[in-house]
Amino acid sequence: MPESGQSKQGRTTHPGPASAPPVSAAPPVSGVVPAPRDAATTAASVPVTDAVTGPVGGSGTVAGSVTGPVAAARRAGLLVTLVLGGLTALPPLSMDMYLPALPAVTDSLHAPAATVQLTLTACLAGMALGQLVVGPMSDKWGRRRPLLVGMLVYVVATAMCAFAPTVELLVGFRLLQGLAGAAGIVIARAVVRDLYDGVEMARFFSTLMLISGVAPVIAPLIGGQVLRVTDWRGIFVVLTVVGVLLTLVVVKWLHETLPVDKRHSGGVGQALRTMRGLLADRVFTGYMLSGGLAFAALFAYIAASPFVVQEIYGASPQTFSLLFGLNSIGLIAVGQINGRLLVGRVSLDKALGFGLAVITLAATALLLMTTGVFGEVGLFPVAAGLFVLMSAMGLAMPNTNALALLRTPHAAGSASALIGTASFLVGAVASPLVGIAGESTAVPMAVVQVVCGVGAMLCFLLLCRPWRARAGAV
Repeated sequence: MPESGQSKQGRTTHPGPASAPPVSAAPPVSGVVPAPRDAATTAASVPVTDAVTGPVGGSGTVAGSVTGPVAAARRAGLLVTLVLGGLTALPPLSMDMYLPALPAVTDSLHAPAATVQLTLTACLAGMALGQLVVGPMSDKWGRRRPLLVGMLVYVVATAMCAFAPTVELLVGFRLLQGLAGAAGIVIARAVVRDLYDGVEMARFFSTLMLISGVAPVIAPLIGGQVLRVTDWRGIFVVLTVVGVLLTLVVVKWLHETLPVDKRHSGGVGQALRTMRGLLADRVFTGYMLSGGLAFAALFAYIAASPFVVQEIYGASPQTFSLLFGLNSIGLIAVGQINGRLLVGRVSLDKALGFGLAVITLAATALLLMTTGVFGEVGLFPVAAGLFVLMSAMGLAMPNTNALALLRTPHAAGSASALIGTASFLVGAVASPLVGIAGESTAVPMAVVQVVCGVGAMLCFLLLCRPWRARAGAV
């Protein structure tokens, strides 16, 4: 892949003789029409719809040279970033704004805490399963229509959460909210794949990592402030308003990015064949599983860190909030280093391999500390280990997404669905395991993170085999 990896919005690069083979030369996925061999390095005569301003040029066909002023292209890129960033941030906002209200929900609906916890599980499960539905739909009907339907259903489901009279109905509406909110996650990734390739795509994913990393940090703070002026139902009112505003933004500024001639015409059977073909691609599956296992290590941290920091080491809630924020800043900072400094200079496989190695080493250090190998340790060494582990996620997450989607230029929706579903399902399995030995030990958290780190490395090395030169290597 040439270092200057191009956007698909009207720019064409001219690789030199030593350029690596383009990614589209990878083996075709079953059920997917293969692209021409030079599709990754030329945009001539390819119908492309600008994601912000509509069709590029008068005919909707991108010429083989740069058209339009650079300033306009940058403005379009900024709008794409803001719109897709909003879609990416909506699911963590939906999950984490609600966290401070859990005790209030328990009292208000006279429900056991375990039942109220199901409202979180239902939303998470909906986000995982919804991606499997929306992804193939977006490959068949385009990105815009399924996204708008998903956003409208999200708004209705969130509004119903605000008025749910029983915890059982709240669980059901949260499941529907998660199913609909999945549209934003999966289609945001698919739109990035439609518009960008190679280096530019990896950089854009790092930018989305910045936005999605900030959202979980500020969401509980926003939820806490909402609870100062209203009850827990007010949080869902705020989320409903956010959903309406984001829907209006999508209607006005996010135009279709998947040309009609690139869409799949088959039904459910075709979608299943496409997904089966994707999973049969050893390299794609390797990146998908590596990313899912890394994401599970992140989920283990989120689920266990409040108890580890506050219950085991006796820190205050304010100290926990500070450490949580610092870890998020580390993830964001490394993600930006990846996007702005490493991408284009270091191969994506090398950056990913380094990130997974650091995650595994940091998790191993945490396991040794929590099992007493180094004697009794305080909060600072454990916090330092968690900071290193979380920061390395800034290398692992965007690069697994980019490398997996580079394998699937003509099934981006289905591929994005599989990536997201794998991440959420593995994360949902890992989260409860961290509490298997109670709240008085951090060993289960460290064990889960070590298993996830080692598993991610094995999937990367055994399935992706990054040392082998292959078509589509970046």
